[in-house]
Amino acid sequence: MSSLVVIPNIKIQNANALSSPYTIGFPAMTAWLGGVHALQRKLNAKDFPDLKFPRMTVACHQIDLQTHKGDGDYIYSIIGTSNPLTKTGSRPSFIEEARCHLTVSLVIEYEGLGFKGNKHNKFINSIFQQLHNLKLAGGDILSFNEPELHNNNDDKAFRKLKRKLMPSHCLVERRDLMKTAMEDEPDAIKTLLDYLTVQHRSETIKHEGKEDEIKWTVGRKEKGWIVPIATGFQGISELGQAKNQRDPNTLHRFAESVVTLGEFKMPYHFKKLDEMLWEYHTDLDNNLYLCQQKQPN
Repeated sequence: MSSLVVIPNIKIQNANALSSPYTIGFPAMTAWLGGVHALQRKLNAKDFPDLKFPRMTVACHQIDLQTHKGDGDYIYSIIGTSNPLTKTGSRPSFIEEARCHLTVSLVIEYEGLGFKGNKHNKFINSIFQQLHNLKLAGGDILSFNEPELHNNNDDKAFRKLKRKLMPSHCLVERRDLMKTAMEDEPDAIKTLLDYLTVQHRSETIKHEGKEDEIKWTVGRKEKGWIVPIATGFQGISELGQAKNQRDPNTLHRFAESVVTLGEFKMPYHFKKLDEMLWEYHTDLDNNLYLCQQKQPN
């Protein structure tokens, strides 16, 4: 049985849509798990020192990516913010940042919390208060519905949870596609693009006594809403101390993003809760710091 807290319909403005150095779109899973971990730390510092949020998932109800494509344009452009003018009246230099406005619901598994007396209401109220002081995926939280507690102890409870999340899409990891394809094609970027490109194919259908018919089909390599996702980082330097590092008590290392494939699925597709939830995972032998799901490798 899993104990869950659901935070419905969180409206977020100006979330970070630059999910990796190569992609923009839905915020990276590292951002969502990081936000939930920040919420846990704030609750630990208050009245719940033993509370842990080991796993979570995010259900996206709506997303508005801040891009624009004018008439005759070939590609989309990022809609930037208007910064204040300088003393001379000119525009200051700035770095373009991909942003999005979105509405999501968070499903968070919790443990280390035994309810006694009015602790149930105290837990809900503490979450409500702390969310007003948090950012999620780098964006400002504008509003959200009251958090709810759920116990996923049987199929009926899971069906109730899925109805609560509808209509939405949950992101799942599809590294299995990358792993299988890279057995034949070791180039990771090429493998990634093969699953994202829309391919137009023609087929000649011959008819006796008639002119041949050309049939066109349009589609991708794999069915489903397949997207590139950032799921963590890989260290590219040795652990050590760095000048002016933020935390002097923690070893520092440079890292690069880990990008793989994911798929958006509506909640009714899931048969069990484990298919939805994400968690942290470290593989120190390969210098990997990942967000992943409990799925077969």
